[in-house]
Amino acid sequence: MGRGKIEIKKIENVNSRQVTFSKRRGGLLKKANELAVLCDAQVAVVIFSGTGKLYEFASSCMEQILARYHQTRGRLQLAAAEVQPDNQVVLHEQQPTVEIEALRHEIEELHLMNRRMMGKELDELTYNELHKLEHQLAEGLLSIKDRKEKLILEQMERSNQQEKKIALQNEALLEKIEELRQQARVSSNVENHLNLSKDCCLSSSSIHEWRSKEVASDTSLRLGISPISAIASEATKMPKLEKSNDVMHLD
Repeated sequence: MGRGKIEIKKIENVNSRQVTFSKRRGGLLKKANELAVLCDAQVAVVIFSGTGKLYEFASSCMEQILARYHQTRGRLQLAAAEVQPDNQVVLHEQQPTVEIEALRHEIEELHLMNRRMMGKELDELTYNELHKLEHQLAEGLLSIKDRKEKLILEQMERSNQQEKKIALQNEALLEKIEELRQQARVSSNVENHLNLSKDCCLSSSSIHEWRSKEVASDTSLRLGISPISAIASEATKMPKLEKSNDVMHLD
C-alpha cells in the first residue's frame, strides 16, 4: 500500500515541522552526494532552518564552488547586458569600475593611517589632527596595557594552580614515605622480637641443661660417688660390654 500524497504547505505543528525538516534535509543531502559521485558533478547545497541554523554540503570545496558560481553568473549577466541597448551596457561596465576605485581609495587611506600610527608622514597634519591621533594612540596603549595585565594575571593564576597541584603531590609523596617508614619500623620490631624469642629459647635450654647436670651431680654426691669417679666408671663399663659382645659372637 503506497503512501498518500501530502499537501505541500507549511506544517503548523512545530514538532511535526521539525521532524519533517530533519528527514527531508537528510534525503536532500544524500541525493546531492549521490549526484556528485555518480555524475562527477560539483554540487553545493546551503540550507538555513527556520531557527537560522546553517546546514551545508559540498562535493569539493564550498568556496571554490561559490566562486565558480559567481564568475559564471557574472558572465551570464554581462552577456545579457550586451543584448540590451548601449546605454545600459555602459552602465553595467561603469558600476564595477566605480566600486574598484572606491575600494582602492579606502585601502590607500588605511595604509596612510597605519604609517601615521607608526609616527611617519605627520607633516601634513594640523594640530587638531595630531591631537586626535595622539588620543587614538593613548587609547590604544591603554587597551594594550589592560590586555597585558589580564594576560599576566591569567598566567599568575595558572602558576598558582600549578603550585598548589605540586604541593598536593608533594604531600601525597611525604605521606607515602612516612607510611613506608612505619612499615619498615614494624617489620624491624617483628624481627627483633623473633631474635629475642630465639635467644630466650636458647637460654632456657642452656638453663635446663645446666639444671640437669646439677641434679646429676647432686645425685652422685648423695650416693657417695664423686662426679669424676662416676664418669670413670661409665667409661670402664663400655669395654666390658664390648668384650661380652665379642664372646657372644664367638659362641
